[in-house]
Amino acid sequence: MTVSNNLQKLRKYLESRTGKAIGDYNMIEDGDTVLVCCSGGKDSYTLLAMLQALRQRAPIRFRLIAMNLDQKQPGFPADILPRYFESVGVEFRIVEADTYSLVKEKIPEGKTTCSLCSRLRRGIIYRTAKELGANKIALGHHRDDMVHTLFLNMLFGGKLKAMPPKLVTDDGAHVVIRPLAYCPEADIAKFARGMEFPIIPCNLCGSQGNLQRQKIREMMQDWDKRYPGRSESVFTAMQNIVPSHLADNALFDFAGLTLETPVEEGDIAFDAPDFALAGAVPISHIA
Repeated sequence: MTVSNNLQKLRKYLESRTGKAIGDYNMIEDGDTVLVCCSGGKDSYTLLAMLQALRQRAPIRFRLIAMNLDQKQPGFPADILPRYFESVGVEFRIVEADTYSLVKEKIPEGKTTCSLCSRLRRGIIYRTAKELGANKIALGHHRDDMVHTLFLNMLFGGKLKAMPPKLVTDDGAHVVIRPLAYCPEADIAKFARGMEFPIIPCNLCGSQGNLQRQKIREMMQDWDKRYPGRSESVFTAMQNIVPSHLADNALFDFAGLTLETPVEEGDIAFDAPDFALAGAVPISHIA
């Protein structure tokens, strides 16, 4: 396919952001085997494209194996991903597991199936990584996913917690990485359209998905539209934690605080903010 100058620039930008995230968090090391989870959506196609491009010029050697889980959802076009993987010359594994029927059997009609489906999918991915000798598992979550998860946990779960760029799996056998951590969703969507990836719809199971997450998505889209740069600012805040100015006794010894305790940044409670606020950002509509 012919690639326009704008698409080439966008590709270079996304490759640069992906490479920086990989370097900042030491996501991929020499000799790694990386299982790249591909659902057929814009994010996983972009993830695979970025990792393939970076591998060609990386100073280290690592192996990529693309994986798709065919969950036997009605209407799933099982031929699309194998054909695509072959066209881009990547090693791949298609895993067939009828989790769709199991989820439909266990979850009452009308209820969200995503939680059980996600747990089943995760277990199969772990098992496949073990079978293939992959020590890293790459997921296509991007910057906006991480920001949305932060607000989801804060507003509905009472935790200051998000998606980490890198973590150890539940079974302690693998490291999960999110190389698109620095990439905005809008740029990924634009890249996917320009590359004409054969997108597989994510609603084949008929599930409504996580409605609370959708509320957060709409809230952030509204904020970014009215106050550009808010998502980027929130993500930057996730990288600049000041425990002494929160309220978690496990992270900072508030009970043992004395006049001699060094405190980062000191007391700024009565100081005027040193950043511009274009206006109040309402959150009442997400409740």
